[in-house]
Amino acid sequence: MKQLRFFPLVILALLASCQDKPSKKYKPASIGAINTLAVVMDNDLWEGPVGDEVRQHFAAPVLGLTWDEPLLNLEHMPPSVFRGTTRHRRAVLFVDRDTVSGAQIQQDLYATPQKVAVIKGTSDSLLISSIEGSAEQIISSIKEMELKESQKRFLRSLSKETVLMDKFGISLRLPSVYKVGKEEDNFVWIDREIQKGSMNIIIYEMPGDSFKTDSTFVQDIVKMRDSIGKRHIPGPDVPGKTTYMGTEKAFAPYVFPAEVAGMATVEVRGIWEVVNYPMAGPFLTYIINDEARNRKLVMEGFTFAPATNKRDYMFELEAILKTVTFENQQATGK
Repeated sequence: MKQLRFFPLVILALLASCQDKPSKKYKPASIGAINTLAVVMDNDLWEGPVGDEVRQHFAAPVLGLTWDEPLLNLEHMPPSVFRGTTRHRRAVLFVDRDTVSGAQIQQDLYATPQKVAVIKGTSDSLLISSIEGSAEQIISSIKEMELKESQKRFLRSLSKETVLMDKFGISLRLPSVYKVGKEEDNFVWIDREIQKGSMNIIIYEMPGDSFKTDSTFVQDIVKMRDSIGKRHIPGPDVPGKTTYMGTEKAFAPYVFPAEVAGMATVEVRGIWEVVNYPMAGPFLTYIINDEARNRKLVMEGFTFAPATNKRDYMFELEAILKTVTFENQQATGK
């Protein structure tokens, strides 16, 4: 009988103990295509100047493509629809009139990984002002999440190629569908076939003192690309003419400061063309200042896909290139 009387006391003590520990709330996996943004706002806002402001920033053309493609695919829905699994979208922008004005980014609010940007304003003009002031930060946050999501998907099947480590002392998180197509002195070309063309990665080195003159910086980058293209990337056979991959002369490439693998980097976006042949497409180049080896490591991704949207192809190449790690970093665990 003493044991029977004691049993309920033990149960109560266990229950009390469980209540003292905060429970972790389960968050479902987020859903949605890469580079797609769910825009939650009333129809009257979406169809008016506020919606125009959203489209101007979040669906702005991607730089360096052969034709206009939006930064993000926008999927509008009124707040009444934003419930249940619809809340599990990976990227969400919520815009609404309220008694306060401002913008914030919340993480993993309904699912994981997830970014929910909330913009509120007491009037349409204040909403427009908040969108204009916060769009760049929101887009950057969403892009960072989408790059990580793309890189996570690579883990399903990774290439076991060692040529990049053997030749350049680097490794990339490279999906197994990419194959080494060409390996020469100071040059590796990796590619994969797609439905209407190919996606490509080339890697080579330049001397550490390259690109020292600011006044000719962009011209020197173009000269470098054209020289490498002429030497290593031939075009189709054309009688009496030399064809190779060069840089489109009609449009100067976009050049930005960046950081890759913790190193100072120059990011270049532009259009490649085949000299003496009607063929072109987008490229993305990273020139990494590898001081430890007194070199500039050049990694470039480019796509050949005639009459096809190329934004997501280039986004995948960017995600791959940004997984680069250097041998000395791996040895020190950095």
